[in-house]
Amino acid sequence: MTDVADALALIKRGVHEVLIEEDLERKLALGRPLRIKAGFDPSAPDLHLGHTVLLNKLRQFQDLGHHVLFLIGDFTGRIGDPTGKSATRRSLTEEEVQANARTYQEQVFKVLHPQRTEVVFNADWMGRMSAADLIGLAAQSTVARMLERDDFEKRYRANQSIAIHEFLYPLIQGYDSVALEADVEIGGTDQKFNLLMGRELQKSHGQAPQVVLTMPLLEGLDGVQKMSKSLNNYVGITDRPGEMFNKIVSMPDSLMWRYFELLSLKPMDDVRTLMAEVDAGANPRDIKMVLARELVARFHGEEAAANAHRSSGNQLAEGELPDDLPEVEVSIEGMEAAPIGFVLNRAGLVQNSAQAKDMLKSARVWVDGEQVSGDAALAPGQAYIIQAGKKRYARVKLKM
Repeated sequence: MTDVADALALIKRGVHEVLIEEDLERKLALGRPLRIKAGFDPSAPDLHLGHTVLLNKLRQFQDLGHHVLFLIGDFTGRIGDPTGKSATRRSLTEEEVQANARTYQEQVFKVLHPQRTEVVFNADWMGRMSAADLIGLAAQSTVARMLERDDFEKRYRANQSIAIHEFLYPLIQGYDSVALEADVEIGGTDQKFNLLMGRELQKSHGQAPQVVLTMPLLEGLDGVQKMSKSLNNYVGITDRPGEMFNKIVSMPDSLMWRYFELLSLKPMDDVRTLMAEVDAGANPRDIKMVLARELVARFHGEEAAANAHRSSGNQLAEGELPDDLPEVEVSIEGMEAAPIGFVLNRAGLVQNSAQAKDMLKSARVWVDGEQVSGDAALAPGQAYIIQAGKKRYARVKLKM
């Protein structure tokens, strides 16, 4: 383990809030490996780059010599995390939870050191709790305290239902920290209430309260909303190498440094050097390619990263990005969304509307690596990698 000041500088990289920083300094000064906890509910079968913000922070702790507790919420996953939800979330079946948990275990070691990671399941202790134990846990908080949570308060004021079992979620997440004797817990900014619940329950169980680190929620490729599969603004860590490369290189320039800070494992001195290159006139696309290659290499290997931008053949359809990708701006003034046929025509990717219609009908058009049909429409203010046929492709930015 390194000097406390150096360790703090690395740990605080990209962090939104440390509660409480003085406690973290004291724990780091103990000179022993700390127990670093982060919980993941297996609510979907695959992880995306938004999830890896927490994984990267765990990896940094590992690089400092600490022990990571990768908690799979197979018990809480059956409740459904109510955080940020305007309605009660559907509970997952045990079969769904277990299937998703298996894929999580396969994916996380693309980032984490296996020998410094302990994978734990909260059903191991929660499943042994009796009804009396659960009532005792519930007695350690109040309805008024639960309604301090922003999402619960909003639903209460809007006369939207809140199921009793949803109140149990933060208590169980907090109790996980007791069961694991966590020194530090990491979570998204939307998890702050639950993370602090862990501190409270540890105090009531005679344990030193954990330090809470909240991480920003990574914006998706639209640059606005949280990365989410349901919003189709995500980069999946199981995406094909070329598809991953395409998505990262085509993201808005405004996201570039945010992604470097939260997703890259490069030292911040190296990132600042890249910033200086852009300030001196370097093409931001070239810098985004640096990040794209790093992330492709992490999840698919160095060979895949080296080949992810081949400039031959039907590369976009295969998930590859050519080096000579032209950039085109298309005005869609007055449109809420632009029909794909219109965009193909205005971008010069087809000779006329009839050819656009024919290509769409014969499934020969791809947008960001995904095949599209004639009823597709593209949102303004974004850039898309579009291919029509085998040889015509461009990065198309839609301007209002």
